[in-house]
Amino acid sequence: MSTTTGESSGETLMSDEKFRERLRELPPSAKLVAKVLETDAPLSQGRLAEESLLPDRTVRYALNRLEEADLVDSRYSFRDARKQVYFLDA
Repeated sequence: MSTTTGESSGETLMSDEKFRERLRELPPSAKLVAKVLETDAPLSQGRLAEESLLPDRTVRYALNRLEEADLVDSRYSFRDARKQVYFLDA
């Protein structure tokens, strides 16, 4: 997962390294949610629960932990403005 464009591969690697280091400290549920977001983002909380096979409450906890670590961000859905969708912000 690269978060930079047009930069040298050394800078991209450092960004990935920092992302992994922050993720390493989080619970397994947060790691799983991050992995799902890495492959299929943006996703709503309900869709994350479906994709990860985790309970809604666990997904909510994982998203809170990821947000506290500044690894995930959210915005309102273009399809349904009542819902938020989540994506990696590394």
